[in-house]
Amino acid sequence: MRVLLTSFALASHYNCLVPLGWALAAAGHEVRVASQPSLTDAITASGLTAVPVGTDPELEEVRERPAAAMGPPQVHEDRDEPVTWEQALDFDLVIAPLLLAATNNTEMVDELVAFARSWQPDLVIWEPFTLAGAIAAEACGAVHVRALWGLDVLGSARRALLDLRARQPKAHWEDPVAEWLTLTLARFSRPYTEEVTTGRLTIDTTMPASLRLPVGVPVVGMRTLPYNGRSVMPDWLAEPPTRPRVCFTLGGTGGDFLHDWALGPAELVSAVAELDVEVVATLDAAQRARLGEVPDNVRIVDFVPMNLLMPTCAAVVHHGGAGTFSAALLNGVPQLMVANTWDTPVKAKRLADQGAGIYIPPPKLDADGFRDAVASLVHDPGPRAAADRLRKEMLAEPTPAELVPRLERLVAEHRGA
Repeated sequence: MRVLLTSFALASHYNCLVPLGWALAAAGHEVRVASQPSLTDAITASGLTAVPVGTDPELEEVRERPAAAMGPPQVHEDRDEPVTWEQALDFDLVIAPLLLAATNNTEMVDELVAFARSWQPDLVIWEPFTLAGAIAAEACGAVHVRALWGLDVLGSARRALLDLRARQPKAHWEDPVAEWLTLTLARFSRPYTEEVTTGRLTIDTTMPASLRLPVGVPVVGMRTLPYNGRSVMPDWLAEPPTRPRVCFTLGGTGGDFLHDWALGPAELVSAVAELDVEVVATLDAAQRARLGEVPDNVRIVDFVPMNLLMPTCAAVVHHGGAGTFSAALLNGVPQLMVANTWDTPVKAKRLADQGAGIYIPPPKLDADGFRDAVASLVHDPGPRAAADRLRKEMLAEPTPAELVPRLERLVAEHRGA
């Protein structure tokens, strides 16, 4: 069969699709990856065939708009009280124009639909922000599937809005996301249905079942296979660490979310370096300069593949990014998450509830508390045992190769329905 993978132009979102793309190609299926032009190099580096469509999303311009000044909206699970109708509607009023319409700009949608109608894929797999994939599938009659790279906060928000809207007078049945999708689909003579927002099936590529949100849609798990793009194993990783190794990383996007951190990365690295541990830290030039003289037990690197580093670690400190989070889960590594955006605080809380990590909100950072938290993850057997339990849960999920027959059956049952 023909399979089209779709992601907007952000490598950290695309990376979750790569192992599934490999598995489908290895099973003999034709695989193409469609995205905006700036992702082309990342796609071809992964060994898959790129189809550039449309123009790149002007995310920097979107971030400058007044409504975006406070950053991404607070997801419902990050609230202490049950979400209200006003909050659910406000969430959709923000994400419809500033997230979904911005990442799925008109040029991308039009060219993706044109390609899909020309190539006629049987299956379209799209990451949660790239609703252009669902639109293209509807336009050409393909079966389509979502592939999650984090908690399904969009699916949860969708369910909350529909549940709360049903209790409102019909005169106030606003639905910004559905209205945008309805108008977009109408350009291709297709009606809106709820399946456009969720797909025929959802694949969770990073979370074991015990960490997922109860969203009420069909979900199948997949064992995470961390993919970091082009990578080379450094010589020093061939030698086992002589003392507990702690990874400190902000991933590929964490540096964008430091605005409310009470302490910066350099100060935190200095604090944890006071422990009898080895620290491997990914810092940029400015952050390294703030560190001053690098302690003997600190190794500064520009990049290191998480799938290679994580098996050697006793703990990891990070901002909650999908790649680091899932690599730590797969290797049973306790996590300290300094998380402040989108689903990351919720992931951190759910991980802490399982006993496999610690969550520190960025404004509450202080050197002593941070250092003590890292020490507890390294030396307390409880977090390691809890992390190992989640690791075993993740390993019980089907591999991408084992998931391929499920997708083949799905297409056979529903293609052209």
